[in-house]
Amino acid sequence: MTPIVKAILANYESDNPGVKANLARILMQGKLGGTGKLIILPVDQGFEHGPARSFAVNPAAYDPHYHYQLAIDAGLSAYAAPLGMIEAGADTFAGQIPTILKVNSSNSWATSISQAITGTVDDALRLGCSAIGFTIYPGSDGIFDAMNEIREMSAEAKAVGIATVIWSYPRGGKLTKDGELALDVGAYAAHMAALLGAHIIKVKLPTDHIEQAEAQKAYEGHDWSSQSDRVRHVVQSCFNGRRIVVFSGGAAKGADAVYQDAIDVRDGGGNGSIIGRNTFQRERGEALAMLDKLVSIYKGEQ
Repeated sequence: MTPIVKAILANYESDNPGVKANLARILMQGKLGGTGKLIILPVDQGFEHGPARSFAVNPAAYDPHYHYQLAIDAGLSAYAAPLGMIEAGADTFAGQIPTILKVNSSNSWATSISQAITGTVDDALRLGCSAIGFTIYPGSDGIFDAMNEIREMSAEAKAVGIATVIWSYPRGGKLTKDGELALDVGAYAAHMAALLGAHIIKVKLPTDHIEQAEAQKAYEGHDWSSQSDRVRHVVQSCFNGRRIVVFSGGAAKGADAVYQDAIDVRDGGGNGSIIGRNTFQRERGEALAMLDKLVSIYKGEQ
């Protein structure tokens, strides 16, 4: 274990050796192992958007084994997916890459901003997962129920040595569409995930928009046009960097934009990327080349 990883684990002062061992598995895995940087492959888009919208552009991606193998061959830090996807490759790929069981999910037809519980801590134990993953929507009408759910599930996971990853995506309530990606809102959402006990926090890259009138004064006097500065503020909001923060790759975009996002995350002190559609929707060779370049960026080689 490297001094960087030891220093990160020391920030989790209440956690038992099992949780820290599973965090270490993720932090020491793959091409970025030991650097304190992470790239995680998340494949929960089938639930959220449907199989055709997620995989038709690259039909090989309909197969769960494809994603396991992509994550392994690219030397990534972990693979995150809902129950069925993890189960479909759990035996073939056992021990080859840390897995994160996404334990709640939604779908594109729902009219409410909420998610159903689709996996359990027992499932994560049975499948050898290093962590559970859970989405909250700060601002939605269902946020308080979701907070109660993750409080209970996270406590159960920690008790048996499994880490918790929280996807924190502001949505609903009084938030405007621009507000969902606003800097003040994103930092607030990340802080909520930290307060809920997340070991790893996943958020979207924020814009320079400030949504809350009450927060305007706090953000005055600083130029927020630099994305790396905005990343730095989100990291600061996660206990001044005492929690691991990774940033979503977002909707499909050009390769240069993906690389620039990673440079900004790195330069802003973020821990890395959790990037799905921008890799698995590309042809395998192209995806591997992209992920290899992202690894180089996080190593500071580019």
